[in-house]
Amino acid sequence: MILILSTNQETTTNEVIKWLKALDKAFIRIHEDEIFEIKEYQKRIFLKSQRHSFFIDDITSVWYRRGGLQFIRKEYDNPSINAYMDETQYWLEDYVIKMLETKKHINKQSNSHLNKLLVLEQAKKVGLKIPEYYLAENTNQLIVNKTITKSIAENIILKSVDHFSEGILYTSLVTEKEKENFFITFFQEMIEKDFEVRAFYLQGKIWATAIFSQNDKKTYIDHRKYNHEMPNRNVRYNLPKEVEEKIHTLMQQLNINCGSLDFIKNKNDFYFLEINPVGQFLGLSAICNYILEKEIAEYL
Repeated sequence: MILILSTNQETTTNEVIKWLKALDKAFIRIHEDEIFEIKEYQKRIFLKSQRHSFFIDDITSVWYRRGGLQFIRKEYDNPSINAYMDETQYWLEDYVIKMLETKKHINKQSNSHLNKLLVLEQAKKVGLKIPEYYLAENTNQLIVNKTITKSIAENIILKSVDHFSEGILYTSLVTEKEKENFFITFFQEMIEKDFEVRAFYLQGKIWATAIFSQNDKKTYIDHRKYNHEMPNRNVRYNLPKEVEEKIHTLMQQLNINCGSLDFIKNKNDFYFLEINPVGQFLGLSAICNYILEKEIAEYL
């Protein structure tokens, strides 16, 4: 039985499930709003929610897409007992999650959030080229029109930032200096690009796509600023073997077996930018006919 941890109406999950059904593979899909009790029956641990119930030893593989397992915690009137039982329940929950992660898996709930700064440090150690970067609380040392800035945080969507509208934090070119100090911010050297590369990694295999975003002012700095009237050209691409080997080493050291990696191609160099373990890949999969959703279903 395959366990899928996802969110409601998540498109990528839906597409993989179509392939699971075509391959006649049994699965359970857990949503982010499901809350489970940890139960025991004849020395076997099982999880029970309003929608699902399953023994953890019946699970053969796990795909962590988004969301994660949530648990009901019992509360007690006595503060001392409540504190002790809260810790006890935490370790029981941790045991369940870690036991599920010993199964064949694609990504893990326990390490699904990456620290971008630590990933860059690790990427340097494995030999990948990185644009020069630093943290600062002012622009005193900054080179205008040669430096970009982007979020340190994983979540780049700001909800209700202006009344009821949403805002997205894109990578931006710094075109002028600030007079005042500000909260510590990430700055990075802007690399002139021949094109961008998005590489999808799954258990040692890599599918890469060249994204020709450099000739469009709208997508030149950040290709996510989609130009729907004149979309960027995307084509299949083969990264050099030495870059693929360094990607594999990096993913192993980070203990991640699936994710999307972004690069900038500049002349003969490939500059690593970041990893997104749960990023969207359906668009590039369709354009390049990689059928990555089938690859995931087959692996599970």
